[in-house]
Amino acid sequence: MTTSLARSVSMFTVVPVRVSADLLPADGPAALLWLPVVGAGLGATTALPAVAIRAWDPHAVLIGAILVVGALATLTRGLHLDGLADTADALASQAPAAQALAIMKRSDIGPFGVMTLILVLLADVASLATARGGPWTPAGILAVSAATGRVAAVQAAVRGVPSARPEGFGALVAGRIPIAVASAWTAGVLAFGAAISLALRIPLQWVLGPQTVALAGAWLLRRHVSRRIGGVTGDVFGALIESATVITLIGVALR
Repeated sequence: MTTSLARSVSMFTVVPVRVSADLLPADGPAALLWLPVVGAGLGATTALPAVAIRAWDPHAVLIGAILVVGALATLTRGLHLDGLADTADALASQAPAAQALAIMKRSDIGPFGVMTLILVLLADVASLATARGGPWTPAGILAVSAATGRVAAVQAAVRGVPSARPEGFGALVAGRIPIAVASAWTAGVLAFGAAISLALRIPLQWVLGPQTVALAGAWLLRRHVSRRIGGVTGDVFGALIESATVITLIGVALR
């Protein structure tokens, strides 16, 4: 395990990994670049309860889906879900940029954030429960969806995208990823989706299509948020991850 991968696991999951407490300027972008790999691993691992339940009793797939979504939220400390809720509250406020950033920074969650969380989590559960295929389908599609969501975060850190604040995670990584590197990760996650579709015998377009739509949707969301608040923040990265993940899941489930 490389130092950057270990830091990525330490920063974005509850897995206890020893890394240096000193965070150098290059450490944030390096950890972010490993995030799609971490996401794919988390997706495949947390989906194992659904795999077991599908094999044991296909009529109980809803229980498996709930366990999977809960496990993924737990292993990521709810970081991305919190960012989604905070971003939703900030955008719904229709306040000027400074006030929207202040709303985003609050520890509480407003009604719009709660509603957004409920809808996204329900969509996650429903997509996993209704996806057609064999017992290993949840593991495959969640691995792809989680990786796709995290590639959306990599894309949001490309050069030219500013940070909305002078501090925080956004300031640590914004504008630090070369476009060529983000493009390579995008191609890689699409290739990963193609490989999983072949392994699960899912028509290629029903994986690559949702992935493409999800990344395009994340790009549109990032542009809208950047115009509203002047750039990206750690919360925005979380919102992009959750949005692209759920869109991919929904798309695959609709086949």
